[in-house]
Amino acid sequence: MFDVTFLESSWNCIFGSGCQGIGEERDPDAHLGCCSHGAYFSDEADRQRVEAVVQRLDEASWQFAAEAERLGGPVYRDGAGDWRTRIFEDACIFQNRTDHPRGPGCALHQLAIAEGTSHVDTKPEVCWQVPVRREDHETETGHVFTMVREWERKDWGDGGPDFGWWCTEAPEAFEGARPVYLDLAEELAAICGQQIYDAMREILDERRSSGRASAHPVHLGMPTRPKR
Repeated sequence: MFDVTFLESSWNCIFGSGCQGIGEERDPDAHLGCCSHGAYFSDEADRQRVEAVVQRLDEASWQFAAEAERLGGPVYRDGAGDWRTRIFEDACIFQNRTDHPRGPGCALHQLAIAEGTSHVDTKPEVCWQVPVRREDHETETGHVFTMVREWERKDWGDGGPDFGWWCTEAPEAFEGARPVYLDLAEELAAICGQQIYDAMREILDERRSSGRASAHPVHLGMPTRPKR
């Protein structure tokens, strides 16, 4: 199942171009994006993949490489038993700050750009998926279906109502030149598989060409409610 309203919208990531961050106070000058709380790994394979990528980073490309080594590594297991990236100076330890020679941004993302590879292969899954969210649901009969939708405030848990999650709620983030299903083609194909993505894209291309594409609620001054 796909959240058509979001996939047909003009949302685009504006990191470095007015992103307010996700702290209690909006701070576009810090350029921390949605990296203030670090990342949780989806499974062991996700963690091992990122740990292997870290071996390709050095102090020239990763601002806090020395600090990560001193602290026992860039990832750790928290009190709840979950593996996550370490927080250093109020943000993910992989997040290069504004005073870094390569500029602010995720060192893992910047590595992909420098190598000419995909950030899908270098970053934790949650990092390249947001603000797209994949959820697997099991029915009473044991059938499992997957929902692909936009990441909503409630998805951040108990603190969601007070969380600085304006990313999919503010008009400033909906000024992209192409709809999400085209702009995030690589990410969506990685989430649901190329065959399913191609079938979905064919349907949405037809809707778009016939003028039947949805209007995202953010443009209508309405609460975000996905249409499926």
